[in-house]
Amino acid sequence: MLTAEPNLHPLRNLLLAILSGVLLTFAFPPGHVSFVAWFALVPLLISTETASPLRALRLGLISGLAHYLTLIYWIIVVLERYGNLHILVALFSLLLLSLYLSFYLALFSCLTSCIKGSRFSLVLMACFWVALEYLKSNLLTGFPWCLLGYTQYKQLYLIQTADLFGVYGISFLIVFANGLIFRILARDRRQTYTSLKWELPVLVLLLAGALIYGHYHVSGSRTDKKAGQSVNTAIVQANIDQSVKWDPAYQEETIRTYQRLTRSARSFKPQLIVWPETSLPFFFQDSLRFSPEMFSLAEESGAILIFGSPAYKRIQGAIRYYNRAYMIAPDAQQVKYYDKMHLVPFGEYVPLKKYLPFINRLVTAAGDFATGEKLTPLNTGDLSLGTLICFEAIFPELARTLAREGANIFVNITNDAWFGMTSAPYQHLSMAVFRAVENRRPMVRAANTGFSAFIEPTGAIRSQSHLLTEQVLEGSVTPGTSPLTFYSRYGDLFAIALLIISFARILSCLWVRQRQR
Repeated sequence: MLTAEPNLHPLRNLLLAILSGVLLTFAFPPGHVSFVAWFALVPLLISTETASPLRALRLGLISGLAHYLTLIYWIIVVLERYGNLHILVALFSLLLLSLYLSFYLALFSCLTSCIKGSRFSLVLMACFWVALEYLKSNLLTGFPWCLLGYTQYKQLYLIQTADLFGVYGISFLIVFANGLIFRILARDRRQTYTSLKWELPVLVLLLAGALIYGHYHVSGSRTDKKAGQSVNTAIVQANIDQSVKWDPAYQEETIRTYQRLTRSARSFKPQLIVWPETSLPFFFQDSLRFSPEMFSLAEESGAILIFGSPAYKRIQGAIRYYNRAYMIAPDAQQVKYYDKMHLVPFGEYVPLKKYLPFINRLVTAAGDFATGEKLTPLNTGDLSLGTLICFEAIFPELARTLAREGANIFVNITNDAWFGMTSAPYQHLSMAVFRAVENRRPMVRAANTGFSAFIEPTGAIRSQSHLLTEQVLEGSVTPGTSPLTFYSRYGDLFAIALLIISFARILSCLWVRQRQR
C-alpha cells in the first residue's frame, strides 16, 4: 500500500533547486566568482534532503533547466541570427538541448537521494557526478561543454592535477566540498559529527595535496632551465563580421585586412603566424586569384603560416567538404593540412539526415562537412603543431592523441564570431586552458573575433586579446619538451574508475531493494 510523502514544502524546494541552477551558471565565465561553484549544489541537496528518489529526480531536472537555459542561452544567437532559423525554432532547440543536459543533473539528484545515510555517501556523491560528466562527454558524440571543474580555470595551483585526472579531478573535489557543506547544515547532527570527524579531514588532505602538487608545477615551470628554443609567434585577429564573412564581394577586403595585420608584426620577426578558423572565406586549394598571395606572404614574412579555409575532395563522383587548417612554410611551396575530425552536430553536419528527411532541410543553414581522415600534427623542422579546430579544444582525447603523436605546441584556431557578444567565447577559452595543463604543452589560440591567447603549459594565460576587436598578439612560445603526462598516456582512467564504482553501487542498491521487496 502506498503511503503519502511527508510535507516537503514544495515551493521552498522548487526555489532552492532553481537557486542551485543559477548559482552553477554564475560560477562559470564571464563572471569572476568561481568560488560559488564550491557551494552551488548545496540548495539542491537541501531541497532533496527528505525527498523520495522520484521527487529528487524532478527537482534535479528543474535545477538543470535553470542552469543550462542560462548557461547556453547563446545558442539562440547562433541559430536565429546566423543560422537564419525562426526565433521559435531557435528557442525550441535551446529548450531541447537544455532538457537533455538537465537529465544528467536529474540523475545525480536521484542517485544521491538513494544513498542517503549510507557509508561514504559524500564520496559516492562525487563519484556519481564525475561518472555522469564522463557519460555526458561521450554519449551521442559528446557535449562536454562547461563541466564543473572548468569553473576553476584561473586557479592555477588547483588545476595542475589535470595532468593526472583531467578536469574530472577538479569536479570531484568541488562536489565533495558541496556535499560536506550540505552535511554540516543538515538536520541530522549525528551525520554532521561523522562528516566533521572523517570526511572533512579527507577533503582537507585532498585539497592540500592538490595545492602542493600545483605549487610544485607552477613554481617549477618558472625556473625551468631545460626549456628549448622559443618561437616568435604572431596571432592575427581580424574581427571579420560573420554576417559578411561569406559574401563574395567582401573576399578581397578580408584578405587585405589579414595581410595588413600580418605585415604590422614585421618588426617582431615572427617565425610562426596563426590566422583563425576559416579565415579565408573561399576554397584556398583552387583560388587562382588569392592563393598565390598566401605563398608570397609566407615567403615575405619568413614565417610558417597557419590559416583556416574550407576545402573539398571528389570521391567516387561525390564532393565532400572539409573544415581545414593549412600550413605553408616560407621556404617551400608544399602545403600541409589537417581536416577537422570532431564536427559540430547541426552546426557542421546534420546527424541521421539520410534517415530523417525532415531534418535534412536544415542542411543549408547548418552546413554539411565531412569528417577528416586522420588526427596528426602539422610538422615542419623542429616544430610539431597539434592543430585543434574550433570546439575540438573542448575534447581532451583529441589533444591527448596529438600529444602522443609528438605535438610540442597546440594551435587552436576558431571562429567565435558565431557567438557575438555573449558568454560563449569566455566559456570556450576556459576549456582550452585545460588542454595545455593536461598535456604540459603551450597553446596558441587564434580566434576571429576573440578571444585569441597565448596559454602556458601551466594554464596561465600569458596574453589575451579583447573581444570583437581587430588585434595582433605577439609572443614567444617555447615548444613543450617534457615527457608525456600520465593523463596524455592513459586518459580518463580516473573518470572511468568512478563510473565503474558508481555502476556497482547502483546495482547494489537495486539488489538490496529487490531483496527487501
